[in-house]
Amino acid sequence: MNENNRSGSVVAGIDVGGTFTDLILIDGKAGRVHIAKTPTTPDNQAYGVVAALADTGHPVDAIDLIVHGTTTTTNAVLERRLAKTGMITTRGFRDIIELGRRTRPQPYGMTGTFVPVIPRDLRLEVSERVLASGEVRTPLDEAEVREAVGALKAAGCESLVIHFLHAYANPSHERRAAEIARKTWPNDHITMGHALLSEAREFERGVTASVNASVRPILERYVGRLREELGARGYARDFLIMNGNGGMISARFVTEEAAKTVMSGPASGVIAAAYTGKRAGFPNLVTYDMGGTSTDVALIRNAEPAVSNETEIEYAMPIHVPMVDVHTVGAGGGSIARVDAAGLIQVGPQSAGAMPGPICYRRGGSEPTITDANLVLGRLAPRKLLAVANPVTVDDVRAVFAEKIGKPTGLDGVAAAGAVLRLGNLKMAGAIRMVSVSRGHDPRDFALFAFGGAGPLHATALARELGLPKVLVPARPGITNALGCVVADLRHDFVNTLNLPVAALDEARVTEVLERQRADGEALIAKEAVASTEVRYLHSADMQFVGQTHILNVRLPSTKVTRAELQALFAKAYFGRFKVSLPEIRASLVNLNTSVIGVRPEVDLSRLIDPAGRASTLEGALNERRPVWFDGTWIETLVYAREKLPLDAIIEGPAILEQMDATTVIEPGDRVTGDADGNLIVEVGR
Repeated sequence: MNENNRSGSVVAGIDVGGTFTDLILIDGKAGRVHIAKTPTTPDNQAYGVVAALADTGHPVDAIDLIVHGTTTTTNAVLERRLAKTGMITTRGFRDIIELGRRTRPQPYGMTGTFVPVIPRDLRLEVSERVLASGEVRTPLDEAEVREAVGALKAAGCESLVIHFLHAYANPSHERRAAEIARKTWPNDHITMGHALLSEAREFERGVTASVNASVRPILERYVGRLREELGARGYARDFLIMNGNGGMISARFVTEEAAKTVMSGPASGVIAAAYTGKRAGFPNLVTYDMGGTSTDVALIRNAEPAVSNETEIEYAMPIHVPMVDVHTVGAGGGSIARVDAAGLIQVGPQSAGAMPGPICYRRGGSEPTITDANLVLGRLAPRKLLAVANPVTVDDVRAVFAEKIGKPTGLDGVAAAGAVLRLGNLKMAGAIRMVSVSRGHDPRDFALFAFGGAGPLHATALARELGLPKVLVPARPGITNALGCVVADLRHDFVNTLNLPVAALDEARVTEVLERQRADGEALIAKEAVASTEVRYLHSADMQFVGQTHILNVRLPSTKVTRAELQALFAKAYFGRFKVSLPEIRASLVNLNTSVIGVRPEVDLSRLIDPAGRASTLEGALNERRPVWFDGTWIETLVYAREKLPLDAIIEGPAILEQMDATTVIEPGDRVTGDADGNLIVEVGR
């Protein structure tokens, strides 16, 4: 077998989070699963990755495939640690990415500013103009392009964007400008707007291209460092990187479309949730991923995560490439609690992060956090905290709550911790409503899939608050994002703009675009280093009523679709979303989309918890009894070692289930059963 083209039976999935780097290694040869959780190394995430690999004890050179979800590009964008980038654009349109849309940074008042991805002095104009029809109105001035390239090089730009008006309709000017630039540009960091996103709306296309160019050198350096670290340990094969669309791509190609890796970490968790839920018989899920820094929620229907082409990472920063539709709030285990000037308790968005972390990690943290509140309330045991060599006492943490939260509000330390816990839960419940109730979905039709290091601590309380009848807690909640890297498929997405009323469409043109997208995807899948068992295709159209600005995504049954079918499909989708029928208004087709998915072999999840370690009785899994705070009352609670629970165990709440990567809280009135994969199914009491 070719050493550089092995899918193999030993696969490692690695996810780098804000606090921990998680790893799951599935050894199909030996029938064993290794897991690891090590502190993230922000200065160079590659160190955390190789540390996690070392913790498994499995030789790195004996691993057949490594799949990696990274926060490198996400953090670079959010923290604005971007490579210096220049733009060459159509004369008169340099300010498009700064003018944006008719929105404001703050919903009320006239305050608020934002900083464009590329500053104005590095956005240079050249003479050229292509009409929306694709007709050339003004030829490209090649001399001006050469002058602009030289000026941006002299300014110290590391990356270049070429973004011309209506290049989606006719990209010849962008291609020629890139050809000119490549002759003198010092590297290959050149992004053409149409190549990344071939759709109308020049603001979104320009920002997406700018983000791609700005993070490309950063991602390339990181991938190079990781390849070097892995190579030093004997791993000489290709590895894969998770994209934000929930698919994977070879590290050899990933930097060309670096913007697609933004949100790759949250996407991998949603993919794992869909995979696990389908096996467990729960195709409809609300995913709830609470980590150390933030909480991510998403919706899964019929075992398929929602994918959006209109993600906005922050104000005026839309990234219009397909990504798993994840809503994020700044409430994680490390979210800092404080009392504001009005005397109100606030939780987040500031976070203690990995360093110094919550107080209970004893790495220098001094501000109370949600994790600290769980410790004070008996939900976490100090001796069970991961990667904490010398834990603090509960009394010490309680005293901090009494001083910093209780003293200004008239509460004792326990009541202050309880208030912080309730506020954190309310904030996270609001995020879940954003992806369910606010989009017309009844939460009672979904189960809550709780994961992340802190998700199962809060899940049953949130389900009760929101009316979700069941909670599904996977076998390894704290390693779920890493599991997503193992089970994810290969995926490539394509978008092309037509922007025509349905009545004026050329049906043959629609078929031509979809079939070309399909062929391009097949060619890319064929280049990947990992073989797939089959190739699947998803076709859809972005549509709107003529005169509207908002878009609905409509699934297409095949590449051949008639105008009448398009109108009917859109009417059905519109009624499903808004419960309004408007047969007299004609529809417009904006974009055609195709996703080409290389399906990878199925992964057996039943050994994520070693069957040999399970006790024969529930009593055999009992660790201790301790008082735990529930809704203002201390209740003597049974604490179990989850890895030892019999598969057929039935537990009546309250209870605490402890394992290496997470702690699960079962509220009074809840009932827990298990399944063959080791998942916990919690029936939420009322």
